[in-house]
Amino acid sequence: MGIRYYAYAFDGNLTDQALADPLSFLSDDPLADAWGFEQGATISTPTFEQAVPNRDMLYLDKAWRQLQCLTAPAEPDLITRRAYRMFEGAVVMNGMGWEPWVRTLTPPEVLAVARDLEEVCAEDVELRLRESHCFSPDVAGEVDYVRSYLRKARTFTANLADEGRGMVYMIG
Repeated sequence: MGIRYYAYAFDGNLTDQALADPLSFLSDDPLADAWGFEQGATISTPTFEQAVPNRDMLYLDKAWRQLQCLTAPAEPDLITRRAYRMFEGAVVMNGMGWEPWVRTLTPPEVLAVARDLEEVCAEDVELRLRESHCFSPDVAGEVDYVRSYLRKARTFTANLADEGRGMVYMIG
C-alpha cells in the first residue's frame, strides 16, 4: 500500500490537547477516510471520494515525499522554508512494518506554512524536484501529480489559517 500522508484539522482552542496527544486527533483508519471506505469494514468498495470534509482532512497520497523535497533546503546550509514543517518527517522502519511520523502544527504555525506555500511557484515544481532527484521516470506526469497536491495543501492550510485552526499530520 505504501507510506501516505494524512492531516486532520483541529479548532484553535484544542491546541494544548493536540500538542499533548496528537494521536487522538487522527482517525483509526485514515485510508478509509481518504478513499471513502466504510469505517472498520474488512471488505469494502472505495468510492475514491474523501469521507471526511475537505475542511477537516487533507490527504496527500504519496506526494508528501516530493512536497518534502520541494520545500526542503536546496543545500544543507540554507534556511528551511516555513512550509517544510508541514511535510517534514519520515517513518521509522522496524521489521516488516513502520512507525508513523506524527506532528502537530499550531494555528500560528499553520498560518506561517499557508503564507509560505503561497510563495511556491508552480513553475518551480519541476526545477526543484529535478534538483532534488525526487522524480520517477514519468517526469511530466509526476509534475502534474505534485502540483495537484500542492494546490490541495495550499487550500487546506489557507482555510485553516482563516479559521484559526491547527492540524495534526501523519506520514505512515
